[in-house]
Amino acid sequence: MANYSTNEFKGGLKVMLDGDPCAIVENEFVKPGKGQAFNRVKLRNLITGRVWERTFKSGESLEGADVVDLEMEYLYTDGDMWHFMKTDDSFEQYAVEKKALGDTAKWLKEQVVYTVTLWNDNAISVTPPNFIELEVVETDPGLKGDTAQGGSKPATLSSGAVVRVPLFINQGEVLKVDTRSGEYVSRA
Repeated sequence: MANYSTNEFKGGLKVMLDGDPCAIVENEFVKPGKGQAFNRVKLRNLITGRVWERTFKSGESLEGADVVDLEMEYLYTDGDMWHFMKTDDSFEQYAVEKKALGDTAKWLKEQVVYTVTLWNDNAISVTPPNFIELEVVETDPGLKGDTAQGGSKPATLSSGAVVRVPLFINQGEVLKVDTRSGEYVSRA
């Protein structure tokens, strides 16, 4: 795999650090008035999800991580594992553990395409699409006269996620939800 020097560091770059694949979240180049320049880098471990900051002297290099992001369709769960299938013509399937799934579990919907990150042919993380459409399975009934400006109430969606929605939303409606913030966007 390629080596990346500090002058090639940028957000989103995936590198190997302490034997684990990491993604650079933030990179700041610092040139003090006295002394050698350095990079202050914020990294996220792709396996554990831990975020920390580290400094690298100018000219240091890190090995690139051999990770692959693939678009895969969610198929089903058998209780222990969640199964995803490649969307290309190979129809190859991958089983994902609960640990790699993380918070994405509450946004899972069958036949929706997710980004699955593979390292050494094992799934280490699953990223949902930015917006997803899910049905409301439980919420207090809406009352006549409730408006979009009135307030909000909790609603449980078909995936198990709980989202704050306007008072006029009823059970059985399909909503568009932002998976990054967990907020209601609109009716679908």
